[in-house]
Amino acid sequence: KMAEKQEEPSNTQNGEPDTAEEGEEKKKKLKREDLPPFEIVTGERLPAIFFKFQFRNVEYSSGRNKTFLCYVLETQGKESVTSRGYLEDEHAAAHAEMAFFSNILPRCEPNLRYSLTWYVSSSPCCACAERIAETLRRNSNLRMAVLVGRLFMWEQPEVQAALKKMKAAGCKLRIMKPQDFEYVWQNFVEQEEGEEAKAFVPWEDIQENFNYYEEKLAEIL
Repeated sequence: KMAEKQEEPSNTQNGEPDTAEEGEEKKKKLKREDLPPFEIVTGERLPAIFFKFQFRNVEYSSGRNKTFLCYVLETQGKESVTSRGYLEDEHAAAHAEMAFFSNILPRCEPNLRYSLTWYVSSSPCCACAERIAETLRRNSNLRMAVLVGRLFMWEQPEVQAALKKMKAAGCKLRIMKPQDFEYVWQNFVEQEEGEEAKAFVPWEDIQENFNYYEEKLAEIL
């Protein structure tokens, strides 16, 4: 399973950024952040430029070869604790979904109840969907909902089968509505310091794209 996963080049469909300008932007951005390549990045809020590009629910996700995962984890024991943050990946090493289970929630304590919501830029690949299903099957005290901006390679039968497995294991899976994007914008995106928080500005085709993906997901599930 993992070996297949490593060969998957990226989430792109034709590998090219949407415009040459965007390609240049990316190069500049990479120079600015001297991060080692393919590292899992975690934090509380992501830069607005990443949100506007990566979370956009376009049909052809060219250039969008990362996964951004924002999470809200409620742990209910004697006291309830809520933690939130985001992870992003570069698709050559671990995917953000896998990293969440290694770094953020390596194990579920049997005497606690967990309620987990993910807002992810695109739906998981087969290996990640399998990991989600397996984690839910192993931990009956974990409830999980995954909201995705776009469907990733949804035409492929093995991807469709993997999404069905997630549902069968009890994972609620749905497409992000305009209100969900707004929630992520307010709760997970950096706002300029000292300024009033900028209102979320929906892109032109946000509702149509939501309808399109919602229909596809309903057909798959």
